[in-house]
Amino acid sequence: MQNIEEMYEKYSKIIYKYIFCLTKNRELSEEIVQDTFLVAVKNIDKFQKKSKLTTWFCAIAKNIYYKKIKKETKNISIEEISEKFTSENLIEDIICQKESKLELIKNIQNLDIETQKVMYLRIYAELSYEEIAEVLGKTASWSRIMFFRGKEKIKENLKKENKNEKRM
Repeated sequence: MQNIEEMYEKYSKIIYKYIFCLTKNRELSEEIVQDTFLVAVKNIDKFQKKSKLTTWFCAIAKNIYYKKIKKETKNISIEEISEKFTSENLIEDIICQKESKLELIKNIQNLDIETQKVMYLRIYAELSYEEIAEVLGKTASWSRIMFFRGKEKIKENLKKENKNEKRM
């Protein structure tokens, strides 16, 4: 396995780009990158080599970010959370304007990890499919397909939720 300095040099920029797409905050993104490597060093023996190191690092970074959000949002209203996520006209007008941005985030959370990454990078970072492909090490076609499938899955879940609400 590579030493930590080599891994940092090789992966820190990728992790930073990914996290910055979620946070849109330079300082927070840098802090999360540092925390990611601290967690990775402590848990390197748990890395099972079933995925790329990049994926493992990004998963750690994402979890650190979510923990920070959860900690911060305990004292923040839903309106303030919604204001943090600005992107009014994407994903078909936020699924026909019926669901709040918070609901959209919850629905994205129910998708598989790869689709979540694509959705966040496309919706909140407003990256092109080509840029998403570059960040995730995939092709632009793969990015398009993953976004489309994610969007369709969210629509499907919202339809199910609406049917369940009407029954009640």
